[in-house]
Amino acid sequence: MPLTLAALTLATTTAFQPPVDIGSLVQPMVDRHLVESTDGVELRLARPRDEGKVFQFDKSWEGLFCGYSTVIHDGERYLLYYRGLPIAGKDGTDREVTCIATSEDGRSWSRPTIGRFEVDGTRENNVVLANAAPVTHNFSPFLDTRPGVPAEERFKALGGSEHSGLVAYVSADGLEWRRLREDAVLTDGMFDSQNVAFWSEPEQCYVSYFRTWTGDGYSGYRTVSRATSPDFVTWSETVPMRFGNGPMEHLYTNQTHPYFRNPDIAIAIAARFMPGRQVVGTDEAKALGVDPGYFRDCSDAILMTTRGGDLYDRTFREGFLRPGLGLENWVSRSNYPALGVVQTGPTEMSIYMNADYAQPSAHLRRFSMRLDGFASMHAGADGGSWTTKPLVFTGDRLGLNLATSAAGEILVEIRDEDGTPIEGFTLEDAIPTIGNEISRTVRWKGDPDLGALAGRPIRLCFHMRDADLFAFRFRSP
Repeated sequence: MPLTLAALTLATTTAFQPPVDIGSLVQPMVDRHLVESTDGVELRLARPRDEGKVFQFDKSWEGLFCGYSTVIHDGERYLLYYRGLPIAGKDGTDREVTCIATSEDGRSWSRPTIGRFEVDGTRENNVVLANAAPVTHNFSPFLDTRPGVPAEERFKALGGSEHSGLVAYVSADGLEWRRLREDAVLTDGMFDSQNVAFWSEPEQCYVSYFRTWTGDGYSGYRTVSRATSPDFVTWSETVPMRFGNGPMEHLYTNQTHPYFRNPDIAIAIAARFMPGRQVVGTDEAKALGVDPGYFRDCSDAILMTTRGGDLYDRTFREGFLRPGLGLENWVSRSNYPALGVVQTGPTEMSIYMNADYAQPSAHLRRFSMRLDGFASMHAGADGGSWTTKPLVFTGDRLGLNLATSAAGEILVEIRDEDGTPIEGFTLEDAIPTIGNEISRTVRWKGDPDLGALAGRPIRLCFHMRDADLFAFRFRSP
């Protein structure tokens, strides 16, 4: 039988395409990394649900200019770090302190009394770092997941400015911090933003993503560069990040961090800054109580991903977190997302956002999403299909994170690397997968075990109708 043009194209592509080893890690639909072809389906960005205000910055050492927040899930506790700053001024003033709030569920937050630093005449506060300018301008912690990390260095952080460089800190409990060394560990950057770092499991090194500009000094676009380190002390040369073929945009914070369900994927929920794009008028700003220097711009948040190296994937160019109803959401430097996506329920994950910046109502908001639900492969009522690149997996069951209508369905065909359907796993053998679940097991007639296919290059072909596929995962029972 002669080969069709599609089969010839697939065979040609396959010859130059090694299989992607996904093991048993969950594969969220955040980009086209695993997508070979589509027909009648599209990647659709999710809209996180606004769950409202969860924390008010209303203490005397906090105030209008709290920002650069970080949320960390550490065992049975959640930690929120943020800059406390009640008055406007130049970056790196002594008024800037690093504060902490804690939670048992990621939804309701409270201030622990730390008692280490006297601020505004009292030690009855939640300040974990003070008198350390300019580090406290943008102090950004993370939980170090490197195997064998010393207990006294479970937490690490970076903070500083162009003039100081980024200074490294460590902590055993996330509350009491000390300098890892006196000198800055990173100096090649402008650093006038939140500068993040983490242990990259697939790259087996520490990585840092930090503020640089496309022009000399503070000119051009606010952008992101990257460096790597084997020990968090000695860092590589700075490499500018690339963003694909789209137009450059001002990215104020990058908030890049490994996804807690798949460390091979780093999620970046970045603040997109629109300088000079004014929505709020002078009289309206005065009525809101906005600081006079902070209402002539606006911003939102976008979703990017990276799988290592100097490239961000900008599959979705539209806004991920749009400004909410009300002019208070359209002021300068508001809507900046916190660093960290955390699980807050069996089927839920949450992100957080600084709202009402430079206003007396400054606070933190929580947004919920379906677990793995950053985006989905979506098919309408007319149906469609998509096929993966060659994959290698471990496990003996395939689970789908899916939502269908009552009339919708997903059928999965498993093919050889060259595109030939495998006996027992053809489209005719597939049993429709229907429902709304985080992990629904895919079945074929006779429910054959997938273990015999583990380690062998295969392709998945998803036939979908009135359905969303958020993620898939091979696993063992």
